[in-house]
Amino acid sequence: MSFPIDEAVARLRKEAASWQAPIVDLIAAQTEDPFKVLAATILSARTKDEVTAAAARRLFARVENAEALARLSVAELEQLIYPVGFFRSKAKYLAELPTALARDFGGKVPETVEELIRLPGVGRKTANLVVAVAFKKPAICVDTHVHRIMNLWGYVETETPLDTEMALRAKLPEQYWLEINSLLVAFGQALCKPRFPHCDGCPLADICPRLSVTPRKPPVAGAVQKAPFGSAQGAFAHKCPERSRRAVSEPAEELSLL
Repeated sequence: MSFPIDEAVARLRKEAASWQAPIVDLIAAQTEDPFKVLAATILSARTKDEVTAAAARRLFARVENAEALARLSVAELEQLIYPVGFFRSKAKYLAELPTALARDFGGKVPETVEELIRLPGVGRKTANLVVAVAFKKPAICVDTHVHRIMNLWGYVETETPLDTEMALRAKLPEQYWLEINSLLVAFGQALCKPRFPHCDGCPLADICPRLSVTPRKPPVAGAVQKAPFGSAQGAFAHKCPERSRRAVSEPAEELSLL
């Protein structure tokens, strides 16, 4: 029996409003400038959304375009974007970006995946995001969530994210290409987690085959969920219980790139 992708997407759309928007949606909501979309997406790789947003704000306060970026040294860029993941490598990529754009693309951000992956620090995931977000062209961005969940559903049977992208290009209806990354990233962060997914609260529980999945144990009604003592959250709560309670109760600052 094939996985009912139309039904799954329809249900996830309804639930998505209650989940935190992934960084790609944050980027799309605040700017369609191809240069800023590209720079923010480079920053976002292997980095938490709130860290990416803060780094992007600092960067764009100094850098409006490629010409302004070219005036900053690698050391200055490192200071601006720290502590994003691999900040030293990303600072180097950003420093090289203006020269690559001027030399190969007349100073403009290219509009195809094949051209974008020629830029420093840009792989297929980043390239697909830029094509989809900045240029509103059909593209499928496959990150670990999309790769994992599509295989969990049995919609594809692939070994790598690249294999998944190619399989989805051949199989997934094009009407879903632009939104599938946002939906599955939010879904993967909120419910369908890599370890012990929350199948007990999943809107797809009745249609998901749960291939190679070990669900979490459903929480007991009324029980207080405590972080493990060995975790960062648990250690913080143990040392500073009052500050921990305040951090949990206070609303998080709205993420903003600009």
